[in-house]
Amino acid sequence: MKNYLVIIKEKITQKLSLEKINIVDNSHKHRKHKFFDSKKYHLSLEIESKYLNSLKKIDAQRMVMSVLKEELVTKLHALEIKIK
Repeated sequence: MKNYLVIIKEKITQKLSLEKINIVDNSHKHRKHKFFDSKKYHLSLEIESKYLNSLKKIDAQRMVMSVLKEELVTKLHALEIKIK
């Protein structure tokens, strides 16, 4: 099976128009949190996209979240999105 971060990157890249994406796994920073689940990820996305940047911030983030809809239910606990 492919690395999960690679799968996320491929899915976003295929569905959205972007120039660059950087995905950081911050799960290790949340180990002591009350509801920490080692099977779920805390990710930070840094996306460079002229298209997404032309939209309202909330609309751009909703687009990213809609691409990751299934993952938000099954594999992602937290998702930080920065669009440049």
